[in-house]
Amino acid sequence: MSLKKAYLVAIIVLLIDQISKIYIKTNFKLHEAIEVLGLDWFQINFIENEGMAWGATIPGSYGKLILTLFRIIAVIAIGWWLKDSVKRGYSSYLIFSIALILAGAFGNILDSVFYGVIFNESTASQVATLFADEHYGTFFHGKVVDMFYFPLWRGTLPSWLPIWGGEEFLFFNAVFNVADAAISIGVAILILFNKKAFAKPQ
Repeated sequence: MSLKKAYLVAIIVLLIDQISKIYIKTNFKLHEAIEVLGLDWFQINFIENEGMAWGATIPGSYGKLILTLFRIIAVIAIGWWLKDSVKRGYSSYLIFSIALILAGAFGNILDSVFYGVIFNESTASQVATLFADEHYGTFFHGKVVDMFYFPLWRGTLPSWLPIWGGEEFLFFNAVFNVADAAISIGVAILILFNKKAFAKPQ
């Protein structure tokens, strides 16, 4: 795969990610949820994430800034990895995966860097406005928009299971966005097609 095609993949994923986030942010109240096609296991559920994956955060007043700067450094490194992989003639599996990871990482960076200064606050009673006069944050302190929710199974685990036996369990309880999905798919391709992805260039 050429570098031009890899960048095209990344740009398309990034556009889908940002369009979906802006639509959700400007049409849904915070924690508003709807079922897609009447399916209780496929929902749009608008939440905002101030930290890393799974809602983790870096403690301290500069935690958010440190996280955002780390993401920017990571994107620069991934971009170099993509360009170097194309230059060295690595497989399309590897290049496509890196393009997905790059787009996903960059998509969440845009939220963190810019959303705080282009939106007002999303609340349970208020839908946010794009380019609002009163924004909710500052540069590098925006919140990441998440919306896809797949609660596929909810039930009680068998009592014979160690540690968690008899407890209520929900699979899958994460809420994520297109950028998160792109990163996950990219990593999954690298794992499932490891030999093809990292095969030595001809």
